[in-house]
Amino acid sequence: MIRLTALITARYNWTQDELTVGQRDIARMWNLNERTVKREIKRCLDAKILICKRQGVRGRVGAYRLNLPEIYRLSQPHWDAVGPDFVERMQESDPRQQAQPETPKVVQVNFAPVPVDEPLPEENTQTTDQSPRGRWRQVARRLKELQPQLWTSWFSKLQFLSGEGRVICLKAQNRFSSQYILTHLDQMLHEAIEAEFGPGFRLQILHEG
Repeated sequence: MIRLTALITARYNWTQDELTVGQRDIARMWNLNERTVKREIKRCLDAKILICKRQGVRGRVGAYRLNLPEIYRLSQPHWDAVGPDFVERMQESDPRQQAQPETPKVVQVNFAPVPVDEPLPEENTQTTDQSPRGRWRQVARRLKELQPQLWTSWFSKLQFLSGEGRVICLKAQNRFSSQYILTHLDQMLHEAIEAEFGPGFRLQILHEG
């Protein structure tokens, strides 16, 4: 974690919200070989601390984004050890709170939840099901953990249809729900999808009616 902290401090592009540094440069900064760097980056991806925005290919380095909601969630049990001022600052800057959209000024609609095909994976567990549906269940678990209120109100109503051709196709129960999610919750949903599916997937939300 100290290595990652040093890398973020030195090279993270906060304007673009991404880290684009080649493995050779990282190896030089960390005083390690490139194989170890690759293993350390994979460990951060598996822990969902980093999200891969773009895979590295020959002639182009990969791009990664800090998964701030997950970092806040993992670190929150230790905030008290630093002090009350730190706790207050962290709570004020918590992206899980900032992501809460304003209550829409529309008539409240009572959406009946879409049944989940199978129980969601338990917190902090990994599934061996790497099919599109299995990965979507991990996306759903992540959203439920990080945004329980939004999960209950909006995300739990989404039904997974398919994940073929690098398109994640979901179904909302009506046009209002679909438009609200795409307008207010699109970035949050995309980041959760990137964390489980990888970069380059397009989101499509269909609706009834």
